[in-house]
Amino acid sequence: MRCGFGSLAAKVQTVLERDPYGGHMFVFRGKRGDLLKALYWCDGGLCLFAKRLEKGRFAWPRADSGVVALTTAQLSLLLEGFDWRQPVEAARPRSAL
Repeated sequence: MRCGFGSLAAKVQTVLERDPYGGHMFVFRGKRGDLLKALYWCDGGLCLFAKRLEKGRFAWPRADSGVVALTTAQLSLLLEGFDWRQPVEAARPRSAL
């Protein structure tokens, strides 16, 4: 994934038909699934964030229309490398009564 600010902003405009300067975050995944780039407009400038996992792949949502809207919690889990599509409740110790 060699795209930078200009290339990703152009993809947002042409492929997704969205405004990259509208304040939304646009997240792109590399072909192998271990690299993410996020493009975000903030305070008069574009921000580009990148994250690569040492092990595993990012759980990527199915996008039938090309665009998927995630909640803040889903995005947070995605960026941390968790499979947000199938959350599993952590085992909690039982409280003694």
